[in-house]
Amino acid sequence: MAFDGIVVAGIVKELRDTCMNAHISKIAQPESDALLLTLKGSFGQRRLFLSANASLPFACFTAKNKPSPLTAPNFCMLLRKFIANGRIVDIVQPSLERIIQIEIEHLDELGDLRHKSLIIELMGKHSNIIFCDDEHKIIDSIKHIPASVSSVREVLPGRAYFIPNTQEKFDPLTITAEDFLSQAGRKNTTLSKAIYLTYTGISPTIANECCYRAGLDADSYMESLSDTQKLHLANNFIWMMSDVKEGKFTPTIIKKSGEPIEFSAIELKEYSDFDTYQIQQKESLSEILEDFFADKEIYTRIRQKSVDLRRIVSSSLERDHKKLQLQQKQLKDTTKRDKYKVYGELLQAYGYGIEEGAKKIEVNNYYTNEMVTIPLDPQLNPQENAQKYFQKYNKLKRTSEALEKLTIEVEQEINYLESVANNLDIAVTEADLSAIKEELIASGFIRHKSGKKEKSAKSKPFHYISGDGYHIYVGKNNLQNEEITFKLANGGDWWFHAKGIPGSHVIVKTNGEELPDRTFEEAARLAGYYSKGRETDKLEIDYLQRKNVKKPNGSAPGFVVYYTNYSMTIHPDIRGIEAVEESS
Repeated sequence: MAFDGIVVAGIVKELRDTCMNAHISKIAQPESDALLLTLKGSFGQRRLFLSANASLPFACFTAKNKPSPLTAPNFCMLLRKFIANGRIVDIVQPSLERIIQIEIEHLDELGDLRHKSLIIELMGKHSNIIFCDDEHKIIDSIKHIPASVSSVREVLPGRAYFIPNTQEKFDPLTITAEDFLSQAGRKNTTLSKAIYLTYTGISPTIANECCYRAGLDADSYMESLSDTQKLHLANNFIWMMSDVKEGKFTPTIIKKSGEPIEFSAIELKEYSDFDTYQIQQKESLSEILEDFFADKEIYTRIRQKSVDLRRIVSSSLERDHKKLQLQQKQLKDTTKRDKYKVYGELLQAYGYGIEEGAKKIEVNNYYTNEMVTIPLDPQLNPQENAQKYFQKYNKLKRTSEALEKLTIEVEQEINYLESVANNLDIAVTEADLSAIKEELIASGFIRHKSGKKEKSAKSKPFHYISGDGYHIYVGKNNLQNEEITFKLANGGDWWFHAKGIPGSHVIVKTNGEELPDRTFEEAARLAGYYSKGRETDKLEIDYLQRKNVKKPNGSAPGFVVYYTNYSMTIHPDIRGIEAVEESS
């Protein structure tokens, strides 16, 4: 995930195609390090969001109007003074730097035409928005960088603006194959590092993509390549840069299990070999960026809000696993109880021959017809020794029966907690987390706090439409699993679940009709995807009519049993299955 020089090139092209000769009608500063420009032109009206946030710098068109402070910051007031109603005459990117320069013409107080530059530097913690005059002197910036902060370049009013060349990288848009071989080709490092450490604006993602297109391992070392392989790598890199120069962009989002993990202005072919990734492409890079960061924010927020719940579940699981391990060890120790029973019976049979004060006796075990040595307590007579062994036997037998019951209970609790952990993995809204929390309170894993219960939106099952038009429902938590299985579904509907592992219940509404094979397969893929086995290549799915699914009395939420079922093996990939958006 990198806002690299190629993404900036894509944004610049989009801005040039849209905003040339547009007027800046409004200037707002909704955040301390971000601007929102409202532009008007032949295209109508559009908002351009520019962020110099150190952890998330980006620039794109947005449909959202972000709220601004009642009193505009000084930098915003300065821009309004100079370039309000100014006309955008050019938008450029120096080399392949992560820099956007917006050139603006405006009229001064005397009505004379003046020229200003708004420069957006998208460089991680060094990101900034800098306002310069026609001589490239800094008028002001959204962040002031004095010499005490940076010895390379001061960013202060009155200072000359320049792009520091601190990394001594080359411009990838102007190189030849010979240049590549003499620059990156001689580095004693991995192919990926050799590329992104040598050229401006190239991220590790793009470097890896170049290696993939050349059919080479990005982690192999440059010195291990033959001259032919190096030349092939150089040509692939130059072909990629040619597309950038010609403005041939393919805005792309890469998702894994629904979560956005990568975006790019060009096609990322390296992900196409993996079914676990979902690849989405759109015409607008701004739309890609806005969707990516909006989805990323949702997943980040959900992950942060689920931290406490995950800690409760994981600590309970850890405790139960330790408890189960101890119980199984104790249960194993009780397996010798039958030996004590045999000792008692043999002493009753052969005790008449034991001398007083004897410490052991060797007798024939009539069960196995083998000789066995039985330890004796010399202070006890034969009958008392026999009774002692019978008492040991009975004690271990009672212990075994109790432990067998306890281990079953702990195993069931572990299975339940693992199902909750899976539910946390597939939660996508705060309502989903609230439902899981309520379930954990009801199950006794979270202490219920007295007070007014907060109202929250009701969590709804995932809803899909099969390729043949049948409605498919997927439970997001154990209570929801029971609801769709025993309330939403009728006896003739079909029920699906990943075999032997935690996962969601999946219901297909049949409408009294016989389901096509494709719908069976799609429902099975959904059951696999929303289970703990979603990352595996092949997964076995059980399916049967709902009327054959039973819930034992007193069992944990979501726990069911069935004895007659069909099975199929699938790959848990749900691409192509139509999802129905939840309505609020």
